[in-house]
Amino acid sequence: MKVEFAPLSLPLQRRLQTAAVVQWVFSFLALAQCCIAAFIALFFTRFWLVSALYAAWWFLDREKPRKGGRRIHVLRKSIVWRYMRDYFPITLVKTAELDPRQNYLVGFHPHGVLAAGAFLNFCTEASGFSTLFPGITPHLMMLSLWFRIPFFRDYVMSGGLVPSDKESASYVLQKPEGGNLLAIIVGGAQEALDARPGSCTLLLKNRKGFVRLAIEHGTPLVPVFSFGDNDLYEQVRNPKGSWLRWLQHRLQQIMGISLPLFHARGIFQYSFGLIPYRRPIFTVVGKPIPVQKKHSPSKEEVDQVHEKYLNELTKLFEEHKAKYNIPEDRHLQFI
Repeated sequence: MKVEFAPLSLPLQRRLQTAAVVQWVFSFLALAQCCIAAFIALFFTRFWLVSALYAAWWFLDREKPRKGGRRIHVLRKSIVWRYMRDYFPITLVKTAELDPRQNYLVGFHPHGVLAAGAFLNFCTEASGFSTLFPGITPHLMMLSLWFRIPFFRDYVMSGGLVPSDKESASYVLQKPEGGNLLAIIVGGAQEALDARPGSCTLLLKNRKGFVRLAIEHGTPLVPVFSFGDNDLYEQVRNPKGSWLRWLQHRLQQIMGISLPLFHARGIFQYSFGLIPYRRPIFTVVGKPIPVQKKHSPSKEEVDQVHEKYLNELTKLFEEHKAKYNIPEDRHLQFI
């Protein structure tokens, strides 16, 4: 006998979608601190053995993040991420095939405030990555700092996140069987300081390390532009030269992470809060750019491939911007 469930009402669906986004925002803004507090606090309770055993496990497992991490497919496929996808909504757009016999290095743009498009498309199955690109295993690079936090490191590894260092990148890209995709948010934390609605400014002009990495491994470069990622939050005005921008840069140099002062809507009201606006995101995956392998590429060779990458990314943006309500007179700006 087949059991059919009544569809959820629209108000209930919206509440579930908001709850999914709230837990995601919380995981980036507060979960790490909670994990540190819990790890330390347990030592002063009768459950001290939990932290002691975890510390031993942490030591033995310390190299795992640099060895591709430990993804948990049940968590990647959780219904929570589908609710998060529908909140905005987020759509992954395929423009070319990716050969599962090869590895790929993806440049993701822009960072946005909290990199919503990058996380949901590459760290979950909510947008159907495995269906669109069968045989490809995605990895997303994240600041190494987060992998030093107890418990939290296991949470981020479950989705396919790996530390943003050369050792981690090389481990993924040098796998001879192919079928691996390494996504790098090239603008990084610094680019987040320019993330605001309507912005098309990318911190990319002098960022060439990912290009050198692709040449050293002979890995095709894939440009990705996520339309709408910058539209999720408003940000306190922080022009270059202002005291706020200076302070943010200083904190980034000290801590390794940027601290944009952002706001959007609340949980129960729409005027102010830390919950992102309900604005659509379209993450467009471009065509692979072939790269010839060379162990020690010269500066000129890196510059040549980097210029080609900029041209292909610009072409991808121009070809698709009209579909996603970007004004005709708006173009990418590289700084």
